[in-house]
Amino acid sequence: MKTSLYITLLLGLSATHLFAKPPQQKSTPKATLEVQKSAALPAHLTTRLAWRKFPQPKYKNEDLNQQNRAAIVRIYADETGKISQATIQESTGLKKLDDALLQAVRTAEIQPTYVEDTAVPTIGFQSFNLRFQDNQHEDCQFDFQSKQWLAQQQQQKVQFKYRSQPQLNLSAEDLKNHSRKLKFQFKVNKHGEVKRVKLTQGSGQYALDQQVLAAVKAAQVDVPRQFWLYKKSKLKDEIYFDLNTCDAQEQS
Repeated sequence: MKTSLYITLLLGLSATHLFAKPPQQKSTPKATLEVQKSAALPAHLTTRLAWRKFPQPKYKNEDLNQQNRAAIVRIYADETGKISQATIQESTGLKKLDDALLQAVRTAEIQPTYVEDTAVPTIGFQSFNLRFQDNQHEDCQFDFQSKQWLAQQQQQKVQFKYRSQPQLNLSAEDLKNHSRKLKFQFKVNKHGEVKRVKLTQGSGQYALDQQVLAAVKAAQVDVPRQFWLYKKSKLKDEIYFDLNTCDAQEQS
């Protein structure tokens, strides 16, 4: 009887040893990964870039080698709108002219693109049409002479005032041998910074419209205090580029 009881106790102790959990070892702390501050979203692909500072390639009539030229540039911009890469998608046929286009694009900026309130890189394409000028308007230049700006210079009563003339430098070539008119509207914050610029009447030339909008976006204005009572009101302006003024300049 004692022998049987002794064997039973041994078997019980063996089973307890077999099924007992091993002692847990102290785990060493793992290095914590740095939290990403922005979501990893893919770049936004578009064929119509919204420019904050439009590229203005510098070239002369003789650089076109006696004919019109066209090119398409592939552009990659980071989350802030700065151009980080620019390559020729379709060439003008002249390396020197291609290089001038790339140089102009790299110093330009686009409006940042947002996806779900997160800024993302942008990949887009910009076409350039460079026309050979064989007329007397080759050296004719246009600056920002909008309806509001001209009234402001004449000390007329205006809805708002530009703190300084928006920077714009267009040539007759940009008008494509036609006078052009465009209208736009925008809002400003309490600091006078222009926000939400919208084109209400285009000139018929996309590149020309983008250059004017970029000039307005970079401007600052003063608005009389009473207008701040109307949150939904929009400030409006328009600009007319008269090709006939080039003839007047030639005759003067």
